[in-house]
This record gives sequence, C-alpha cells and structure tokens, in this order.
Amino acid sequence: MIDVTVLFLDGTFSSTAIGPMEVFRHAGELWNVLTGKPAAPRFRVTTASVRGRAVQCDGPIQIRPAAALTAIRKTELIFIPSTGPSVDDVVERNASVVPWLCRWHKRGVAIASVCSGVGLVAAAGLLDGKRATTHWALAEQFRQKYPKVRWMPELMVTEDRGFYCGGGVHASLDLSLYLVEKFCGHEVAMQTAKALLVETPRAWQAGFAIVPLKTEHSDDIISSAQEWLHKNFHRSFSLEDPARLVGMSLRNFVRRFKQATGDAPLIYLQKLRVAAAKRMLENDHRSMQEIGDSVGYGDLTFFRQLFQRHTGISPSAYRRRFGL
Repeated sequence: MIDVTVLFLDGTFSSTAIGPMEVFRHAGELWNVLTGKPAAPRFRVTTASVRGRAVQCDGPIQIRPAAALTAIRKTELIFIPSTGPSVDDVVERNASVVPWLCRWHKRGVAIASVCSGVGLVAAAGLLDGKRATTHWALAEQFRQKYPKVRWMPELMVTEDRGFYCGGGVHASLDLSLYLVEKFCGHEVAMQTAKALLVETPRAWQAGFAIVPLKTEHSDDIISSAQEWLHKNFHRSFSLEDPARLVGMSLRNFVRRFKQATGDAPLIYLQKLRVAAAKRMLENDHRSMQEIGDSVGYGDLTFFRQLFQRHTGISPSAYRRRFGL
C-alpha cells in the first residue's frame, strides 16, 4: 500500500483534508465492496500535526491527528490542505514544517498541496522554477511573494517534478482523485469517483475539462510550447505556430520537443486531445460530434479512429465503461 501523510495545522479548512482522506481511504476498496469484489485498499493514511496535538480547524471542528511530524518514519506522499487566506501567519506559526518538507523532498517523496496550503511549499523554495496553481484570489499575492514560481492559477491541478498543487478549496477532491490516478491508474481513480459520486478531476478553474500540464523535464522553451498546446489544443492550427512562438524552425522544434517529452509534437497533441475527450466522455452527455469538435477534430470518423488508436477502445465503449 502507498503511505500518505495528511498534515493538519491550526486553521485548516477541514473539508480540504478530510475529503482527500476519504478518497485515499476508499481507493480500491469501496467500489470493490459495492460490486461484490474483495476490497483492495491502495493507500494507508496517517494524519499528523506539528507536535501531534489536537488542531483547531477553521470553525468549530477540532481534529486530533495520529502523530507528530517527528514521528513519521515512512511516507510516499504528503498532502497539505488549505489553511485559510492568512498565509503569512500560517508560515510563521508553523516554521518547522518548512525544513520537514525539505527533508522528505530530498528522499524523493511526492508533495501535494491545495489552495493556500501551496504557500507552505512555496515558502520552502521547493516550487522555484516549477508550475503551481492556487486559489485565484491568492494568485497575485503569491506571485509577489514567490516570484520564482511559475504560477498558473487558471489551472485546477498542476503537476511538476513530484509536486502536485490544487486550486480552490473544492479542488482538494480534484487533486486527490488525480493523485489516485497517478499512483494507482485511471481505472481505480474512475471507480473511486463513481463509488463516491464525485466528478473526475477538472483541470481548469474556468471549468474547461482537460488534463493538467505534466512536465518531467527542465527545458523551459519546450515547456512554453507545451503550455501553448494545452491552451490551444481545441483550435485548428499548424505545428509551425508553436515552433514560431518559441523561435525555432519546425525541424528543430520537432527534434527538441521529442527529446524533452518523449513524443513528437503531433503525437503529443493527439494524446492531449484524446485525454480531453476522455474527460468529457466521463463527465457529460454531449454527442460524439460535439466532443470531437470540442477537441479539434471536426471529422467524426477520424476522431473515432484516433481515439481507438490511443486507448484501445472506441469512444462509445469508453463512455459505457467509465461514464458517470
């Protein structure tokens, strides 16, 4: 099982910790029970506070975590919930959390945070040079305080080199389901979402469903091109457009893009569009033509062929299997 530590601090918005705990706890378990299969839990959840003492959450809820930070001996994922809008106070009151996060990061542990909780990770310097999101109302404050972070508040969820961030309070569910998918695979994440009657992860705080930007390389020029593709994939364009954006010839752009991402730009774009279509098939009831149009494929036959090529099943079969 995957060990995950959920951090509680004074002022924590309890739903942003308890909701993800339920998602992690039921991954591989609740769906199996509901469908008559043996439970196969995927996560072991430990709650922790700075000194192991009870924490006063925002409002009348008090939580007594299971452990102090110093008592955590094994974890593969740390989850930091929202702590309210007064980020500076939270960092000052919980200064010991910053070096604790740095120590676990050096050991290769994944770190996830949501809303204002992202500020603790940024304060540790761990998000410098990386993409991150937060609540849209905190974005400008965070840009000024942590200018080395590449803030993308329009995204609901971001992933960049072992760091996962969620936007507003309710993005905690999007982020936790995204983590289930990352650690356990798409099918387990979909089953968990169905069992809990929640939507699969949204990606944009503006509500347009695509997958978050995934970057596992350090080529900032190609990262800029990826950002452009993620924002424009639904349009019709030539690959010369992103190449021109980053000041490269098409030939050099294709070579460097593949070197950084492992995929040629056209294949990457196809995967991006198929991923967006999958989210739509999972969450709404638009026709196949409407979904194809929404991801840049007006030719329905081509869209179906491409979807099957990348997923192994037709769009209709995918909707029957994974649709809510």
